[in-house]
Amino acid sequence: MHAKSFPSRLPFALLAAAAAVTLGMLATDAASAHGFTSVVYGDVSAGDDGRVRTELQLEYDLLVVSAADAEGVDPLFREGTAAWEAGDTDAMVEALEDHADTVLAYVTDRFEVTAAGEACTPVQAGDFEMTEQEGVPYAVVVLEQDCGQADAHVVTSELFPDAEGYVTGTKTIITYDLDGATGSAALDAAQPSFSTEQSVGERFWEFFHLGAEHLLTGIDHILFLLALIAGSRRLREVVLAATSFTIAHSVTFILAATGLISAPASIIEPVIAMSITIVAAWHLWQLWRRGQAADTLDRSSGPLGLDRAGWLRLGVVFLFGLVHGLGFASALGIDEPWSWTLLWSLLVFNLGIEVVQLVIIAIVFPLIVLLRKRWPRLGMWATGLLAVAVSLAGLIWFVQRIFGW
Repeated sequence: MHAKSFPSRLPFALLAAAAAVTLGMLATDAASAHGFTSVVYGDVSAGDDGRVRTELQLEYDLLVVSAADAEGVDPLFREGTAAWEAGDTDAMVEALEDHADTVLAYVTDRFEVTAAGEACTPVQAGDFEMTEQEGVPYAVVVLEQDCGQADAHVVTSELFPDAEGYVTGTKTIITYDLDGATGSAALDAAQPSFSTEQSVGERFWEFFHLGAEHLLTGIDHILFLLALIAGSRRLREVVLAATSFTIAHSVTFILAATGLISAPASIIEPVIAMSITIVAAWHLWQLWRRGQAADTLDRSSGPLGLDRAGWLRLGVVFLFGLVHGLGFASALGIDEPWSWTLLWSLLVFNLGIEVVQLVIIAIVFPLIVLLRKRWPRLGMWATGLLAVAVSLAGLIWFVQRIFGW
């Protein structure tokens, strides 16, 4: 008796849980949108005269707050924050220029290039400029350093550390042309330094780790994957959907990261949010249209075991995968000519994404299958409520990203 009544009461608990999960997702996204994580982009190159030129791109409002706090300069905080809130790029540059010594002191204390164990000598710093990364204002800071004639260089970044209390897990993505080698490196608190003497394996591990971490911290991509899992009845379906998604985002990811195609974040990010809603709502529509028949539906009537609706869903997933690939590429911010080293770095980054994706499928899909087999009605409620939570989160994110909230 108790076993029979359990599923009938559980949907109400699941509904509450789904609402809590949705609110948690929204809180996570809101935290991300307000800079609780950050990425620094650096382009480091050496000339024949021993000088090393570094162009850093740093999140503007974070740079202002961190530099003002570290150096105890309140006017920088007031002027820089007012310019940022007004969205006035000219005023942003002016605030940085008015307090150039403070800003440069903060940056050079936490970003260093060394050669033969000695810190390179600062020569000059160029003018400040403004740019954007994923719709967020970034300050461009150029440093010139004299490293002498050296066979190897070490780049260290400890910008925006957790200890400051403003962000956690800052990444610094470096593209370099040093010591006759070109490539990319990913630095963080666990691995703050990069040497041109590093092995290929060490560099690739950094990008594998970065790709895996990017998916784990990219709640929108995870929700898209969960929507795919919830809407798949059989292992064949989730494998085909995941494969379609993987092929699509791999293509645009590599093309965008190598600069062959581009699209503004103001378009990509809302489309990613809407893709989450559409894929999740697709499952809800199937449940509504077919009711209990959805639990016994046979979709093995066409090629690869998919009917017309299954193929249509696969096509939609592929199209959205193309868009998600552009979103993955924006995480790297790499801007360098195509090379085999760059290509392999991108493929390893993508491999990190895929490994996490497969792990999520391996954990979640068997649980859903178990629910559907042992408690069919509970399985329907569980996937339906998951789809409701995911669809709601995607819709709210879409509105937020359209209006820049």
